[in-house]
Amino acid sequence: MAVGAAVIDLLGYTVDGQSVSLTALVLLVLAAVPLLTRRHYPLASLAGVLVLGLALNLSGPVPHHFNGTLVVALFAVARSCGAAVAAPAGLVAAAVTLLGRGHPLPPPGGDVASSVLAAALVIAAAEALKRWQRAAAARRRLLADRAVAQERRRIARELHDIVSHHITTMQLMAGGARANLGGDTEVVRDALVTLEGSGQMALREMRQLLDVLRADDEPDEVPSAPQPGVGDLAQLVEEARRDGLPVDFAVLGPERPLPPSTGLAVFRIVQEALTNTRKHAGRAQARVRLTYHPDQITVEVSDNGTAAPADTRVGALAGAGGAGGPRSRRAGYGLIGMRERVALQGGSMVAGGLDGGGFRVAATMPVAPVGGEEQLG
Repeated sequence: MAVGAAVIDLLGYTVDGQSVSLTALVLLVLAAVPLLTRRHYPLASLAGVLVLGLALNLSGPVPHHFNGTLVVALFAVARSCGAAVAAPAGLVAAAVTLLGRGHPLPPPGGDVASSVLAAALVIAAAEALKRWQRAAAARRRLLADRAVAQERRRIARELHDIVSHHITTMQLMAGGARANLGGDTEVVRDALVTLEGSGQMALREMRQLLDVLRADDEPDEVPSAPQPGVGDLAQLVEEARRDGLPVDFAVLGPERPLPPSTGLAVFRIVQEALTNTRKHAGRAQARVRLTYHPDQITVEVSDNGTAAPADTRVGALAGAGGAGGPRSRRAGYGLIGMRERVALQGGSMVAGGLDGGGFRVAATMPVAPVGGEEQLG
């Protein structure tokens, strides 16, 4: 930006046919140097441009001109500061352009009006840009909130299909056992009655909660297919390989059945992570590791792809403690969905760039310990 402003000013002062001294040309170039600090110190940048511009005007006869360097500096002040600062700064900038050798105080006329109008147009353009950026940021927040709401409704549908099925089965089995008791074992009967009542209450309360999450949700047009789990990871990896992404897949630790919701969360995390690798990592290789621990399961997906944009860092998610490397990938709706799923399982997740390049997603979720009392359906 500084180089472009300097080139424009040099062209503006030389193409009109007037002779310009070497000192004036040097001052024209130096006047653009303060623009390098305009983002962090806009007022200081404008002050430096005005001082060098005044020195240029006093160095010899030059035409009155609201040059490109001054436009950029004033625009930066108007964007960073309020109108209470931008308006006086614009008046000072307009006055400096009118000062020159033999013209300490130019009489009111076309030059004065054009300088004031130029400053006003620059400030107005900066204000219009600020309003547009605020509106765009509000739209982005609205879209992000809408995406979170849609993801929660989708998770609610999946949990309803899985959890409510098991609770309903428990209720029906308990009622059947009570109806077919062959003896007068009152203790067993009372226990079964209590079990049936608990199942009915849990099912009713869960449906009320899910109805709130699914408010205004449209009914599915077709019945949902069986939900995938860890048993479908091999097929998912094979599909990624067919799409041109080399994937190294390994399962560590003794395999055992997982709750359907946990298996579904693992599948979705791997699915979304591989999709992001294909989208953002370029020519990369991916690695998927599924590790069974005694009381938890860990899924990790990483790649050695190219770096992501610097403004897309993703730190610790869903209770993890501030991990994530210096390189990262956009924290879009897919990562939001991963965070929601892991949080529903009571686990933690981290996502971020790797020091040597690439990206990593790792999630840990609790499961029933080996040999525990919980039976998995």
